[in-house]
Amino acid sequence: MKPTRIFFASDIHGSDVTFHKFVNAARFYGADDLVFGGDLMGKALVPIVEQGGGGHVAEFQGSTYSTDDADSLKALQKRVGDAGFYWAVMGPDEYSSLKEDQGAVENLFRRLASERLRAWVAYAEERLADSTVRCFLTGGNDDDPAVLPVLEEDSTEHVVACEHHVVELDREHTMITIGYSTPTPWDTPREASEEEISRAIDASMAGVSDPSRCVFNLHVPPIGSGLDLCVKVDSTSYPPSPVMAGGRPEYTRGGSRAVLEAIRTYQPTVGLHGHIHESRGRMRYGRTNCFNPGSEYGQGVLHGLMFSIRGGKVVGYQHTAG
Repeated sequence: MKPTRIFFASDIHGSDVTFHKFVNAARFYGADDLVFGGDLMGKALVPIVEQGGGGHVAEFQGSTYSTDDADSLKALQKRVGDAGFYWAVMGPDEYSSLKEDQGAVENLFRRLASERLRAWVAYAEERLADSTVRCFLTGGNDDDPAVLPVLEEDSTEHVVACEHHVVELDREHTMITIGYSTPTPWDTPREASEEEISRAIDASMAGVSDPSRCVFNLHVPPIGSGLDLCVKVDSTSYPPSPVMAGGRPEYTRGGSRAVLEAIRTYQPTVGLHGHIHESRGRMRYGRTNCFNPGSEYGQGVLHGLMFSIRGGKVVGYQHTAG
């Protein structure tokens, strides 16, 4: 049989340009399917405040940006969106009101996140409409549970919400998806205990007849794999700050023991992981290759993994960036 070619990426965090690259990777690399590993949403909202004379001003990434016409406003909106942030144009009174109402800010953030996610689903459906490629999407630990139902509600012929579902990738391979992570210093929306992650994996695997021909799309990597190596931070400060020793940052493991044990037990075809942006790489447990493509979404760079599977084995892979 011809191998099934899959393009995998993770941790886009709201970046418009990076998501567009992800969808277009199907045609560029000749993939049969696209699989996303979690963390779709951005992390912050940038108010673009109207000024007298038709101009606007915004504080973004430590700098002040001013616009004086429609073209410069559009360019600012694109810059903010490509970096993974949400933007909202508002008058001075609305801006002042939002500064005093955290609940209103959270509601606006969720609305903008839902709108962008719907726009992404529509974009993927449009770009993949003349193909047989499916785009499997899931949330990660940073994704708000109030926004993720958009994936189920707006699912289309080519865009498939895959978390907690057993999906068929081809005639011989299935895939399970879990987007949770173990607890982090940032107290993100979808963190879970090791026991909860273990139960979620086992619940999905109950619907899999042959674990050796199953793809594990698990957002958090196995602990101690090297795919989970991250800078250690002091969670007693806000925001959490790096722990330094001798002028250099200390490192720790941000993976999951439950994921490690599941991979060793089930020996799936392949393990696909994200979560730790700086730990791009590969690790093998028995017959199972595990990968983390890494992430540089803030720079508009898409890190990915192009791999092929046949007969329950990875028969080729390549890390990509662009």
